[in-house]
Amino acid sequence: MIADVDYPQGIAGTDTFPPRSIVARRTTGETVACESDEDSHARARPMMDMTTSPVTNVLQPLQRDVQRLLGRCLLRLQQYERLMKAIVAHHEISGPAHSLEAIRTARIEDAATKTLGTLVGQLFGSYVVTDGNGGKERDNDLPGDVISFRTRVQLSLSAQDYAKTQADLKDLVSLRNTLVHHFIDQHDLWTVDGCRAAQDELGSAYTRIDQHFEQLRGWAEHMDQARRLAAEFVQSDVFQDLVVNGIAPDGTVDWPAAGIVRALREAAAQLAVEGWTPIAAAGRWIADQHPEQLPAKYGCSSWRQVVHECRLFELRYREVEGQRAAWYRPREA
Repeated sequence: MIADVDYPQGIAGTDTFPPRSIVARRTTGETVACESDEDSHARARPMMDMTTSPVTNVLQPLQRDVQRLLGRCLLRLQQYERLMKAIVAHHEISGPAHSLEAIRTARIEDAATKTLGTLVGQLFGSYVVTDGNGGKERDNDLPGDVISFRTRVQLSLSAQDYAKTQADLKDLVSLRNTLVHHFIDQHDLWTVDGCRAAQDELGSAYTRIDQHFEQLRGWAEHMDQARRLAAEFVQSDVFQDLVVNGIAPDGTVDWPAAGIVRALREAAAQLAVEGWTPIAAAGRWIADQHPEQLPAKYGCSSWRQVVHECRLFELRYREVEGQRAAWYRPREA
């Protein structure tokens, strides 16, 4: 049987809730009365003008307040979901430098399609982790032929707090589904007692939702603070020395990643004669092309010391016009 359900005016306008007895029309046009098993007392209820009924005059303010309280819960849940999507989308990003903006946009669009339950599942183990189990970086999924970045912000909890928080958020998802899909089914909103019970439950529900929202807002603030600190570090001289020049904050040099080594390789490619390059000529070329790359920056007093310390070049001395001169060439891999 295909039935067309006719609700009285008010269900769309939210002035009243639908009565428990509804009218269904069969496809043949025959009209039959349908009611739930729990509504046997409704058959004896006389039909009254909704605008003048004393019972309705008592119920309508209660029903409207139930609607207000339910709407307040749903709006807070929507705020929660929006904030959750922002955290899921922005707490982690990785990929080639030239593609980061497109990757970020794709993460935002992906999070926007997820349900609250799915978002909670993604959050745990990715953003929310247990102490000492922050997850291993998957560097092998990044291309090796271009400059790539990976950044991740995480909230580390004890195993006990992690389990409790995970269980609490699962309960929140269940509460959300109940409010959205089953609340009217669970409350008799055509009685004073039913409306008052619904009011009490919605008040408690809002308190729970709001507590979770404030918790999530605290997490978001933690994430934003971490991202700001990371951005400040990226713009600092310390970061530039670490990434561009291979110089750690404690002054140690990662020679294979050092900017001055790259400059020496470039100079050799331009100036080499039969594979060998005069160190003095390379120093002059680098001073012109990369003036920021100086031996002193790497704790060395001369270009010859740089070549010796990095151990990435062969060093040879030759007599040139009666003077002893140092030449170098890259070591074979």
